[in-house]
Amino acid sequence: MDRCDECLFVYSALGGGELPQRLRDVVARYPEALHGVPDPRRRPAPEVWSPLEYACHVRDVFRVQAERLALALRVDEPEFPPMGRDELVITERYNAQDPEVVLADLATAADAFAARFGALGEAELARTGVYPWPQREARTLRWLGRHTVHEAEHHLLDIRRAGGAATAGGA
Repeated sequence: MDRCDECLFVYSALGGGELPQRLRDVVARYPEALHGVPDPRRRPAPEVWSPLEYACHVRDVFRVQAERLALALRVDEPEFPPMGRDELVITERYNAQDPEVVLADLATAADAFAARFGALGEAELARTGVYPWPQREARTLRWLGRHTVHEAEHHLLDIRRAGGAATAGGA
């Protein structure tokens, strides 16, 4: 995955030095997007997450990516376990969480990940781990950072779309 046809994110267009600030900038737009949704717990369609569920997911993406980053710095080409994103929506009761707490935790997780990522040199950015999605493949830590930016930007778009879409059923 080097380009997202849906949100038009291009992985190679994002330089390693830009990653920490880009991570912080995208997360800074989450409060406005989530507050702009009349009912952040409402799913726009039964199979589409609610804006709050997307925000929880992105928070957890930052947490999981930080764990993967730490693992790849300790172990040569580790296997990154899947995060279980669909299971977390249910087991962590994403839609029952307090949106303000989620936003605060998202900002904290993003800032911590950005700081850790910003401290990496070229040798560390070139380290690899076996990433499980969209297909099992060895990926560099540079790609991991870019993918994390993509996740945050893509799901910000999902939140904005859900806020403007006709809603169908709660979650």
